[in-house]
Amino acid sequence: MYLFRGPRDEPLYVGTSNDLRSRVRSYFSASEQRSRITEMVALSRRVDAIPCAHDLEAAVRELRLIAEHKPRYNRRSRFPERALWIRLTEEPFPRLSVVRRVRPGAGVFLGPFPDRRAADAAVAAVHEALPLRQCTTRISPRVPTSACVLFGMGRCGGPCTGAQSVEEYASIAAVFRAAVDHDPRDLVAPLLARVDRLAADERYEDAAVLRDRAAVLVRAVRRRQRLESLAAVPELVLARADGSGGWHLSVVRRGRLVSAGGAPRGTSVRATLPGLLATAETPVGPDDELAATVDETELVLRWMEKPGTRLVELTGTLACAAPGTGAFSTFLTRVETGHTGRDPFADDRSLGTRARPDRVAAGAGGRGPR
Repeated sequence: MYLFRGPRDEPLYVGTSNDLRSRVRSYFSASEQRSRITEMVALSRRVDAIPCAHDLEAAVRELRLIAEHKPRYNRRSRFPERALWIRLTEEPFPRLSVVRRVRPGAGVFLGPFPDRRAADAAVAAVHEALPLRQCTTRISPRVPTSACVLFGMGRCGGPCTGAQSVEEYASIAAVFRAAVDHDPRDLVAPLLARVDRLAADERYEDAAVLRDRAAVLVRAVRRRQRLESLAAVPELVLARADGSGGWHLSVVRRGRLVSAGGAPRGTSVRATLPGLLATAETPVGPDDELAATVDETELVLRWMEKPGTRLVELTGTLACAAPGTGAFSTFLTRVETGHTGRDPFADDRSLGTRARPDRVAAGAGGRGPR
């Protein structure tokens, strides 16, 4: 990987490449037409190279350096602090809110979402499926107040009026908790059933909007459960062939890459491991944990799930929540395929796919076939 540094030795840009000489030279060539990069090159005083054992280490180092230094010429979307989460609050009658930080013990969190639009779409999907209250005031079980219009519309059970007990409301909130933890079927099934009803009534645009909201929600649940499964593992060692008869090795603890190295051709992986583990990152104090960002854990997951990756050692259990989101894989695939302009609904009359493909695609947030 490489860093362009400015007049005060500050990082201007962080990048990765398998051929540093060729990549850095391209920034100074006439073919580089991006105005911001041209400006960055003019400000640069030197380029630092940081050797990495393999592509995963390079990607993780890049992510950490961008988060630490926030180079002005790197893409803003790579700054993890801008991500959003949906929180189910901890109170007698919990509600959903969109927040920027996950605080342990402060409720159930779903995310992260890349922007407010995605988070709001998921919240809207949950409210479509569950009669959770949408008001922001704190409600006391002992002091009834007047109801809002959602109660009259049947979109809320009216816990503020005393019409719904804490226990009755808790059973509704439990559906969201279960969806985030392991089973989203009771949350998602009503959404897909409503998509079918809207499509049957030829309300194709409304069906498309709700379908896309449901897809955002299911993707978020799937992502959260996958990340959680890896973050729960105390330690695992992964290996991938390096293309030259050797192996790239990664040591991961709680979803964080703590050591990276390699076993060249003719070298035993088992003989290499002790040195790799001895140099692995460890907590600086007895109460500290090696916390990984969501983006880093996702990088590790993608590397782990590539064909050919071997699991060398495992401490703890690596398992996905059951039943998880597997039942909705076909639905997600058809939604993604529909956004490309291909027909995702041919020969399918289930999982919210009865709407005419051309009309539903056109109603998906203003996007038509591409």
